[in-house]
Amino acid sequence: MKHLLVKVALVVALLALGVAGACAQDDAAALYKSKCQVCHGPDGKGSAAGQKLGVRDFHSPEVAKMSDTELFEITKKGKEKMPAYDKKLTDDQIKSLVKYIRALK
Repeated sequence: MKHLLVKVALVVALLALGVAGACAQDDAAALYKSKCQVCHGPDGKGSAAGQKLGVRDFHSPEVAKMSDTELFEITKKGKEKMPAYDKKLTDDQIKSLVKYIRALK
């Protein structure tokens, strides 16, 4: 009986982690859509407006070789025409966005 309870607890914990991970990904997708997509486009290649501003394609070799820390700092502090989001997003939200844009296809 004790082993069964341990197994059930383990399954419940794993399911909770899966749900939490999915929720975090959904939150990052919603953030991207509301804060980034207008310039960077739904696929990270740049919207028409963003391309006129000179946004970088997230799939370009230049961006691909940037570290997550560099992308985090650019998002937080801004760079050139990219506005700073340090007063609009938490550090955890910015980290989730960096992870999200790395997964864009």
